[in-house]
Amino acid sequence: MNALWTGKILSSQICAIVAIGLVASHLFCPLAHSQINLLPAQSRKEKTMTTHATGTFEVKITTQAPEDKADGVSLERFLNEKQFRGDIEASSRADMLTAGTEVKGSAGYVAMERVTGTLHGRTGSFVLQHSGIMNRGVPQLSVTVVPDSGTGQLVGLAGKMAIDIRDGKHFYDFEYTLPESH
Repeated sequence: MNALWTGKILSSQICAIVAIGLVASHLFCPLAHSQINLLPAQSRKEKTMTTHATGTFEVKITTQAPEDKADGVSLERFLNEKQFRGDIEASSRADMLTAGTEVKGSAGYVAMERVTGTLHGRTGSFVLQHSGIMNRGVPQLSVTVVPDSGTGQLVGLAGKMAIDIRDGKHFYDFEYTLPESH
């Protein structure tokens, strides 16, 4: 078979997959969902409001697995349990994985955290994804709401959280958007 003929067969197979995916469900055919959206752009967008939530949280950290240390790098797993106070009144649980090196001030972590409670009086839950790096003492942290993870009155929540630790106390500043219709 020559390359042109093979390309035509593959192209028609992809079209068939897209058509089946549209009929069956976007869950069974991500290609169909990502390539074709049948809703007009205006009907997909809801009016949102951008706001800040601030406050404090307490955290309890529990080691989940024995340290895995090899070649000067240690890998560890932890369970974090938090209590948020302020504009967020909630509790959370996070699974955290860390890597530490022999170089002072160099490490990294990732975590997935489910927050359940109220955000400015709206009840529900959402998931935060953490990614943190410490490069020879210089921190870099990203804490972002996982898209479409909001439940209850928090459906449609999007945002980023900044964390600050001063004198052993944890503070958060959560900049978020939320559809006004929920």
